[in-house]
Amino acid sequence: MFRIVSNGDSLLRAFSALNISRQTASICSLATKNSSPNQNTPALQIRGSLLLQPAVPALCNVRYTSFFNKLPADQIWKGVISVSNAGKKRGRGKGSGRITAKDLNKGQVIGYGKANIVWPGLSAPVVRGRELVQQQKLPEDKEREAKLRRIRDEMVNFKRLKLSPLERGWSGSKMPGRSIGPPDPIGEDEFIGFDTKCLELKAVVNMKGNHGRKRRVSAMVVTGNGNGLAGFGFGKAIEGRAALRQAKNRAGQKLMHFDICNGHTVFHDFHCQFGATKLFVERKPEGYGLKCHRAIRTICEVLGIKDLRAKCEGSTNVQHVVKAFFIGLLKQKDHQKIAEEKGLHVVEFRPENMNFPKVVASPTVCRTEQELEHNEILDFTQYCMDGKIQLQKKKFPPFYTKFRSWEIYLKKQEYLRNQDKVRLRMMAETGEVRSFLTEKHPECRMGPVTKEE
Repeated sequence: MFRIVSNGDSLLRAFSALNISRQTASICSLATKNSSPNQNTPALQIRGSLLLQPAVPALCNVRYTSFFNKLPADQIWKGVISVSNAGKKRGRGKGSGRITAKDLNKGQVIGYGKANIVWPGLSAPVVRGRELVQQQKLPEDKEREAKLRRIRDEMVNFKRLKLSPLERGWSGSKMPGRSIGPPDPIGEDEFIGFDTKCLELKAVVNMKGNHGRKRRVSAMVVTGNGNGLAGFGFGKAIEGRAALRQAKNRAGQKLMHFDICNGHTVFHDFHCQFGATKLFVERKPEGYGLKCHRAIRTICEVLGIKDLRAKCEGSTNVQHVVKAFFIGLLKQKDHQKIAEEKGLHVVEFRPENMNFPKVVASPTVCRTEQELEHNEILDFTQYCMDGKIQLQKKKFPPFYTKFRSWEIYLKKQEYLRNQDKVRLRMMAETGEVRSFLTEKHPECRMGPVTKEE
């Protein structure tokens, strides 16, 4: 059936009478407005201001379009692999940014398809020697689909880089605790033997009046040569790599030198504080290791300190811990300087030497006992700690110490616990050192202990 309409409104009414969707009618109406009287189109034929409609059913196919035909491939893949903002806040979709959509054109070359045909000028030269190449069909490549599938699968599957246990950070494969190499050279000066380790890497947000939330990455690193030279620095950038590089170079420009006692530890115990963070650092013998906060352990590794114990009280903010530890290292004094300040000998007592005194430093002019003040602090630890005392939690006895069986156990173990006390108890009870077999075998009698013995 044919109808003739004169304007756009009549056109819409005619389409509604024919049960045609409004979307299709608006397309046809737009075509009537934008077409000139002399223009011919294959779908709509215009005669002056009148429109003949033999091609309307061809436009009706728009209403039968599929969901996958309305959106391009990149938007469809984005809907599959992306996570909503609410989901990101809840921690969903970690690592979703690493998933990439499949590129269906990946691996395909122009001129090569399922039908293995030689196309002169495209997949083959036009002239080969003196012969003109003709179009011909080659045997079918059975592995073509398998190769394309393998290439596309490698695009989507993200394989994490495997790190050795020595290269891992504090927690898995995250950056804090990992090594990022020496700082960049400055002119002709290179940082030979230096190693830089990341201490903190976090996202910070600053609210701007015209841009809203401005997100950047903040990094804190420490660098050192393992021989008493170290420094720390901060960096901020839009990307993590740029922030780490900026912090690394700044740390290389702010190096500080610290003396290391005997090449493995600090000179003495010291107390340091920054903000609400308090550190009590103890000097330890060789082979003890590093028992301290992980940030302090990382600093000691790049600095060259091998044996140390540090107790952290108060806030454990990484930046405050690092600053407090560097302040404590700067405040420590070597033994000779302490001897000159006090005007006394610095003497060391060690269990390995049976606690015999060993003079480690002597002043130029030593004061006599009469010159000492009555309230002067002579304890080396208290002098270095500035009178601070580490908080010691009370240890409660175990529950089984209240039982009668525990007393019986202690009485049985008394003979084995300490030989000197056993000798004294025997002398007090029997007047001689004797074995429990003495009564049965008199030859086991040891006799009374003389003064010479």
